[in-house]
This record gives sequence, structure tokens and C-alpha cells, in this order.
Amino acid sequence: MNAVILAAGKSTRTYPLTVNKPKSLLKVANKHVIKYNLDALKGLVKEVIIVVGFCKDMIKAELGNEYEGMKIIYAEQEEQLGTGHALLAAEPFVDERFFVMMGDDIYSKEDIRKLLMHRCAVSAKKVSDPSSFGIWIVENGLVRGYEEKPENPRSDLANPGLYVLTRDIFPHIRSLQKSPRGEYELNEAVNNLAKDIDIHCVEIEGWIPIGYPWDVLDANEKILESHKGIVKGLIEEGVVIKGEVSIGMNTLVKSGSYIEGPVIIGDNCVIGPNCHIRPKTSIGNDCHIEFGVQIKNSVIGDGVNIKHLSYIGDSVIGDNVNIACGTITANLRHDGNSVSSFVKGQKIDTKRRKFGTVIGEGAKTGIGTLIYPGRKIWPGKTTLPGEVVKDDIM
Repeated sequence: MNAVILAAGKSTRTYPLTVNKPKSLLKVANKHVIKYNLDALKGLVKEVIIVVGFCKDMIKAELGNEYEGMKIIYAEQEEQLGTGHALLAAEPFVDERFFVMMGDDIYSKEDIRKLLMHRCAVSAKKVSDPSSFGIWIVENGLVRGYEEKPENPRSDLANPGLYVLTRDIFPHIRSLQKSPRGEYELNEAVNNLAKDIDIHCVEIEGWIPIGYPWDVLDANEKILESHKGIVKGLIEEGVVIKGEVSIGMNTLVKSGSYIEGPVIIGDNCVIGPNCHIRPKTSIGNDCHIEFGVQIKNSVIGDGVNIKHLSYIGDSVIGDNVNIACGTITANLRHDGNSVSSFVKGQKIDTKRRKFGTVIGEGAKTGIGTLIYPGRKIWPGKTTLPGEVVKDDIM
């Protein structure tokens, strides 16, 4: 049996993190999203077909042709026309029965095993706001319908994006009409196939969705809940480490620094002196966190420099960003309400009481920059010394 990972699309809802990279290559707790899914497949399938499109060469360069003993085959979706269209690209390579998953959310091995107990199956997860999701309609454990973000949902079973299918799906994909958003939807084809054969609906628990930039923080928190620390770097005298903390190879933590786990710090970093790294923080490789910096509940990319006396809270910082001294991320509204952020021109409630900023790769802040909660800075953009960022910088 083999598996298909759909990783061809360009995610605009997760801008500015995915302007120049596919969402499957975002890092959570210092590990690429797609690698969590490859690890979940390990031991369950013999090979993986990855459908690529946007930034395909980045994915190929990162993964190569083999992962932990599993052969990797790449199928190209030249034009991104939806999940059904993407699966057609993998048709020449799949077995009679095969597994399908999205490449940009995180799933568990236990949930995959549950689906594989059936010849054909889809995954489902009960949600409190079903009108925000694609919804399965189920009777006696079998798929009986599908609705995409219905105003009046008939079910609370969201579709996380895991499937066990047979090659019978392909004629149904070919007969699809474009959806209102101009795509050929795999879920509609599955719904049509369910009229011919039994497709079981399996409720899962380990789904970590990443739909918006701030979902990276939620994913990071969940992964770190089970993290077990290991220290490989050099720790100077006078450093305090509490809880589950991992410190990578050739990383130096200077005197006076205080680190409260769960925390992951990558390889070849310099931390301190006198830094405070608070819980649920991930810091990538080749980072320099200077004197008097406090970081809390944040995801810091590779090659990031955070200069002295800065505060980064509840934020996602892309690769190779330079945070100038005295940069402050505000992360809390005065009224205590959840922070909102604009996505594609629409104001979205993040449902997070605390949320700082999202900064795209290669951006730079000027000294003394202040960033309002929920504001974002696009890749390569800059701020002036003393600038107050009240709106997204695009």
C-alpha cells in the first residue's frame, strides 16, 4: 500500500509566512509540517507520492527521494485546480488501495491506523463551529453527504483531510464540475463514490489544523506538550533551566539567562547573556538572541537575530528576520477581548486573547519599533526607528 500527500497548493491565508514557501515546509517545534506526516506514515506504507506544484523544488530539495526507509515519488500538479485535480496527478503511481492526506496540517499515526482498518474511509472531527468547515453527513458510520461551510450545518463532523480510497475514485474525479471557488474538489468526488460503495467515517483525535498564521502557535503548543528535553549545547555558569528544555549542538547559552520549558532551541545559536525564554517557545537554528531579550510562547525561524532589550510574545517570526534593539510586540488588548487580524482584506477573530505579530522571512525592524497586536509584516519589508506598526506592512 502507498500513500499520497497533497502539497501542491499555494496558501494565501497563511501569508506572510507562505509568500515564498509552501505551507508544508513551515516549521513547528523546529520540524517541518510535512515531516510530522511522513513520520506518521512510517511503518504503515511502503512509499509516498507527494503531489507538488508551488515551490516544488523547495520540497524536493528538503526531502529527496527517500525518507526513513520510505521511497518518495513526486507527481506534479502544473496548475493548482483543487484537491481532486491534485490527486489525478498521482493516479499513475498509486496502488489499487491507497491512503491520502493533506500536506499542510499535522496528523497522528494512531488516527491513520484507525482509518486503515477499513477498505475505504474518511476522517472526521467534531467541531463547535461546523459552518467554518467542510462537513460530513453520516448515517450508521457511513458517509451519506458532504457540505462545504454550510450556513445551517446538518452535522458537526468536520473533514480533517485523511482518506483511504481505491482507484474507483478517479472516474468520479474526472466527472466533477468546478466548485463555486473554481476548483475540482476531492470531497465532492468522495461523496459521489459513497453512493456506490460503503465509505466509513472515522472520528480522529490527533488533527492539528494550520489554516491561519496564528495556528502555527497552537500547533507549536500542542507539540511541545509532550516534548522531552535534551541538552547538547554549552551552558555557562549562572544559567537557570527549568522544565523540558532542548538545546541543540554548538549552541551557547550565556550566563544570567533563564529558560522555562517546554522550550526547543536549535543548533548553532547564541542565547544571552541575561535572556528570559519563557514556556512554549521554539527557536530555530543559527539564531542570535542578545542581551536582555524576553521571548514568550513564540515560534522563531532559522537565522533570526533579536537584538538587545526586545520583547517577542505570542508571535511567529520567519527565517532570517532581524529584530532591532528595543522592538516590542504588543500582544494583549486593553479590553481583554480576543485579538483580530486581517486576512485577504477580511477581519478575522483569532480567538486568542494574546497574539503578537507574524513577520515574514528577511524582514527587518528599526530600533524601538512597536507592533500592535495581530499586525503582520511581509517578507523583506522594514520599519523605521521608532515606528508604531498599526496596520499590516505588505
